[in-house]
Amino acid sequence: MYDIAIVGAGPAGNTLARLIGAQFNTVIIDKRNLTDFPAPYGSGKCCGGLLAPDAQAMLAKMHLSLPHGVLAEPQIFVVRAIDFQRNLERCYQRYYINMDRWQFDRWLLSLVPRAVDIMEKTSLKSFKKMGNHYTLTLSSRGQHRTVKARVLIGADGAFSRVRKIAFCNRPFPKKYISIQQWVQSDDDQSFFSSIFDSDITDYYSWTIPKRDAMIIGTAVEPGSDACDKFLLLKSKLQTYGYQFGDVLHREGAHILRVEHLNQISLAKDSIALLGEAAGFISSSSAEGFSYAFRSALMLAKALRPGLQGFEHRYRAFTGPLRTNIASKILKSRVIYNPHIRSIIMRTGINSMPIRYQAAPISNIEPNYC
Repeated sequence: MYDIAIVGAGPAGNTLARLIGAQFNTVIIDKRNLTDFPAPYGSGKCCGGLLAPDAQAMLAKMHLSLPHGVLAEPQIFVVRAIDFQRNLERCYQRYYINMDRWQFDRWLLSLVPRAVDIMEKTSLKSFKKMGNHYTLTLSSRGQHRTVKARVLIGADGAFSRVRKIAFCNRPFPKKYISIQQWVQSDDDQSFFSSIFDSDITDYYSWTIPKRDAMIIGTAVEPGSDACDKFLLLKSKLQTYGYQFGDVLHREGAHILRVEHLNQISLAKDSIALLGEAAGFISSSSAEGFSYAFRSALMLAKALRPGLQGFEHRYRAFTGPLRTNIASKILKSRVIYNPHIRSIIMRTGINSMPIRYQAAPISNIEPNYC
């Protein structure tokens, strides 16, 4: 019998396990394989792998510094914002850290106390309340097994199975499909790109240089035309002057966009949600690392006095976090309003002059989503 079972070995789950592993009998369950080395491209997680200043601040607060093996070249400090439909472009200084997402999760997992059990390549299929504990049905390599835990934590991201089962009656944030391709690129890019085009999505698209490749991605609403919209993005990027070659890797996942605070679900009946599973993700930028760390710290604080009544304490501690999410919702309504965004970009406020020579448009064979 475990005290706590954590589903998801991402930043939220690993951080919570690191903080409570010495106090409670804990197990982490994750469907990925974080022990073996992955393919050369991709991480098993559809993520651009950029660590924003808010997330950097949380690492500093936890007295953690990134090991060299987590970093990915190049390190860039400029975001190139492009509005295709209005032919507008501005550059903004941003202090992101470019990193390898798989190595990042692996490093965070290495910080978890040895007393914590880790179940990799294991998926949660279902769970059921049995008296004062939950019985979890798990699947690993085609085999089923059960474990018992007094408290269940969902740190399993946007498509959280814990949330889907335990909070099915709660309003759910708006779902998007994040589509990414790693493509060959010889461009010496000195910027990340943030791209706006309502023909593609009412959210945003991006390019991120990563070693000898470039990540092209977009967040689109689910539907049969999702891949068509991704191909439209690639076509417009080529017309704009971006050069890229063959597809090296494809990946996709759901991401959430919170539009109202009632779409955040926290805790009830010995179950709690962390990070994106709870709805803690920026509605303006889709940044989630800082919220994963902050919600894990708050839940660890709520659990410190014991398992009894931790749900109420967690809800109280996350009050400032929900206020922060409310500010991101308002910011999102400004950024993604085409008229307001156009006015802001035309004024050039907070932008910086960047001189560069655009790459010539090349004729290459089409890639497919």
